[in-house]
Amino acid sequence: MKKIQILLMAMGVALTYSCNFTEEIHLKEDGSGKLSINFDGSELMQMAGEEMAKTNEKPVDSIISFRELLKDKKDSIAQLPPEEQAKLKKLEPFNMRMVMDPEKSVMMFDLFSDFKDVSEMNDAFSTFQDASAIGGNTNPQQEKIKPADQATEVNYSFKKNTFTRTSKIVDQELFQQQLDSLQGAEMFLSGSTYTLKYHFPKKVKSTTVEEATFSADGKTLIYEVNFLDLMKDPSVLDLEVELEK
Repeated sequence: MKKIQILLMAMGVALTYSCNFTEEIHLKEDGSGKLSINFDGSELMQMAGEEMAKTNEKPVDSIISFRELLKDKKDSIAQLPPEEQAKLKKLEPFNMRMVMDPEKSVMMFDLFSDFKDVSEMNDAFSTFQDASAIGGNTNPQQEKIKPADQATEVNYSFKKNTFTRTSKIVDQELFQQQLDSLQGAEMFLSGSTYTLKYHFPKKVKSTTVEEATFSADGKTLIYEVNFLDLMKDPSVLDLEVELEK
């Protein structure tokens, strides 16, 4: 249990070290599919592994069901303002797998969920951040849980053979605060990446992202950006993809 708490606290400082995120979507022709946001903190584990090894606990490989977690904490959630309850409600469809092994320098979070329409996954990265924080609240004495305020949101759409991912800043003041907090961290973040890996039911006909690469069958699009660039400008991952008919 202690290792899980340390692991989640590490997520809070992970952005000051080199880390890699992968946003992966498997999209079916009827619009349903699966979304996964994966965090690879292996480099962070290399730095923190010696300290974490002092806990003398076994490696962690566990899955959290947020549907069950929110059910267990429903009394605390009921005391929150309606807007915060709505944010927590967005966690309900998700599960999170956490893997940590200091000896092998492995640290991984994977937030995943099936969906009937990709728009159900709107603002998934913010959901990932909330899930990472709330998933670490394993102390039964810490009854109150609340999501963090987010400065941006991301929306997905798949209509008429066209997939889109768009982002917007919803709190300019908070966004500026986040930009200010990045000062001095550029050197650490320079090696961090955020990668889109989208699997489509048909071959990609065209996309607005010229730098994207594709699988041999043309159905998988891969697009990687520097994480620091993404933090400064969320629109760098905006894209439109048209599929062949």
